[in-house]
Amino acid sequence: MTSAPRAARKGVLHDMHGVQRPDDYHWLKTQGRADPEVLAYLSAENAHLDAVMAPLRETQAAIYQELLSHVQEQDDQPEVVRGAYAYFQRTLEGQAHAIFMRRPLAGGPEETLLDLNALKVREGLENVWVYRAVPSPDGRLWAYLLDTTGQEVFGLRVLDTATGELAEAPLTGLSGWVLDWNAAGTALYYATDDATQRPDTIWRHTLGQPQTQDERLLHEPDPTFRVAALTTEDGGTLRLVSQSNMAQEWWVLDTAQDGAQPTLLLPRERGTEVPVLTGAGDHWLALTNHGGADEFKLVRFPKRAGTLDWADAQDVLPYDPARHLTGLHLFRDHLLLAGREEGFTRLWVLPRTPGGYGPARRVEFPEDSVTVRIGANHVFDAGSARIVFTSLTRPVEHLDLDLDSLDTTLVKATPVPGYDASLYVSEQTWITAPDGERVPVSLLRRRDTALPAPTLLYGYGSYGFSMDPAFSISRLPLVDRGWVYAIAHVRGGSELGRRWYDAGRLAHKMNTFTDFVAAGEALKADGTARELIAMGRSAGGLLMGAALNLRPDLWTAVFPGVPFVDVLSTMLDDAIPLTTNEYDEWGNPNHADQYAVMAAYSPYDNLQAARYPHLFISTGLNDPRVAYWEPAKFAARVRDLAQPGSGTVVLKTIMGAGHGGSSSRYEYLNEIAEEYAYALAAVDGTLPTPDAR
Repeated sequence: MTSAPRAARKGVLHDMHGVQRPDDYHWLKTQGRADPEVLAYLSAENAHLDAVMAPLRETQAAIYQELLSHVQEQDDQPEVVRGAYAYFQRTLEGQAHAIFMRRPLAGGPEETLLDLNALKVREGLENVWVYRAVPSPDGRLWAYLLDTTGQEVFGLRVLDTATGELAEAPLTGLSGWVLDWNAAGTALYYATDDATQRPDTIWRHTLGQPQTQDERLLHEPDPTFRVAALTTEDGGTLRLVSQSNMAQEWWVLDTAQDGAQPTLLLPRERGTEVPVLTGAGDHWLALTNHGGADEFKLVRFPKRAGTLDWADAQDVLPYDPARHLTGLHLFRDHLLLAGREEGFTRLWVLPRTPGGYGPARRVEFPEDSVTVRIGANHVFDAGSARIVFTSLTRPVEHLDLDLDSLDTTLVKATPVPGYDASLYVSEQTWITAPDGERVPVSLLRRRDTALPAPTLLYGYGSYGFSMDPAFSISRLPLVDRGWVYAIAHVRGGSELGRRWYDAGRLAHKMNTFTDFVAAGEALKADGTARELIAMGRSAGGLLMGAALNLRPDLWTAVFPGVPFVDVLSTMLDDAIPLTTNEYDEWGNPNHADQYAVMAAYSPYDNLQAARYPHLFISTGLNDPRVAYWEPAKFAARVRDLAQPGSGTVVLKTIMGAGHGGSSSRYEYLNEIAEEYAYALAAVDGTLPTPDAR
């Protein structure tokens, strides 16, 4: 194999709050991703990865074929009705990207709206992502946001469905957070970002006019807030929201009124959260923590001129600390509510009556350990709702829920060729964290797997995002080889409600990491795990780095994907994406006490001389969320500090993609196969050893 590359050491000493922080690889950030020295180093790392993987490519190819064997390559996604058409995506065998289609409800031939495969070839693009696509109310036009670099900077294209041509020149430099139509289909609402890629402005674009003449509807100057917008379920009102982690401010405008300007509906109040606000008829509905409802409650306000007054709020669903409410969708005659109870996702239906709302009825399923969520619903008058259902052993099912009877009808079960659910078993166990908290862990294995077995432990634990038990074909190559796949539901997620999130952020962030380590230790102690592989992406990559520092000896290999590992350097730079938005998640290191909290766990800054396990670190050169330099710096410093007997360290940089990796579904499978081949070799002891120094 080739020698592992060694990045140049250009010593920098950061000094803040009287604390000095050495950083030999700061130049990887300051010189930028277009710098020849930076590109040469990243290319050398990719060459080293190729050399390490050379003897493993046959295994990688076999795993790729196994993954592909479970993919229904030619398939249609479930139709979603919008207006007079049913919209869906189609994939064809051998083609890497989706084709956007629609079918007239009144009958007639299918129509192709956008073939991403053809677009990619026609425009010579390396990757293509469509984040949002919305038809005009009459279906004559179809608008979509297109990213071609992975940097999450979008172009807005509007297709004339009658001619198949663009209706106007694309708009450029847009955010991916907003795309909607006015009632007449003559104007579009969209958002743009500031210099830090924070969505800060919402615009109205009148078709046929140049982008320079678009109207600014809302601008948010506070760098800790970001904007978004979405029409109400009946299509009559555009809801504009400026939001931070701890507060939201809501504005509304009439989508049917030409030139309508937003009016303030609910002012911001730090600590009072209203993550969902909608309305139809004579009232507004809001999910809120107002009045000490930590797990959120559902209230209604009468519609009238001026801003909402909390004194007028009436409970629709009384507060229950055992029920964490997360979302809702309003229909003409019903309200569908989403939340969590006892660690699992739940749905409730409330009938709408002339006087308000009837009692909430929970939607029941045959098994408890499932994940269910509200799907795509765009027909306000519908008597049924699209929901999505899955578990660790049950592929995704799209169901229509009768809102009166609560019966479900299968719309589409995701086909998984070669998969027999009866061969697998899922379980939930509980482990005890160092502070005595009980943490749930989900497990997937084949019924015939002998324990202890090699175990992959996955984790995330940030932003309140829950890693709910859901099916994925990507786990099958490992569990079919006698592995256990485990998910640690650590604090920082919302699996056990808002308290679970609050217990894993800011000053409590260390709980996320110690929960994960405790899960790994417990899986070894109870006879489940023989070898442990740790894996996580993005903020889950932060978890990987912290868990590596806490217990480098516990893991056979660690896979930090697009990892947020240089916490202090990032959070001290308010000129890069996400920083100011996330002070309520990590803290603001400009304050000495919050700096100290982050300094105690920042993976890059806490690396010490140790015997490290194998590491497979991945990043995207164009990643706007976690910049390439964080994982690159981390890999370089690990090599400096690795003691004899340490594992192999590789750094993979995808040169034409961002945070989500390659846009091709085949490349995505190949990237999984590559990581699994590395994991298998790590467990088998067949990875090439680092060169002696």
